[in-house]
Amino acid sequence: MSTLAERIRARRKYQQKKPVGEGSRFKAIEESARLGGATNPAAVAASIGRKKYGKKRFQAMAAAGRKKK
Repeated sequence: MSTLAERIRARRKYQQKKPVGEGSRFKAIEESARLGGATNPAAVAASIGRKKYGKKRFQAMAAAGRKKK
């Protein structure tokens, strides 16, 4: 587990509202889930993204992120 201060810092990254589709929001949620003790933090972040944006839009953002690499 992590300290409360680390979890608060991870949440503040998400609250800064970076542009959608950039990947920074995903990374912030993933970090928060990791600090919360999730066994697969990327899956938690993906689940949240699909719930918020829908399957089609979330997949489009994921594809754009893969093209950037």
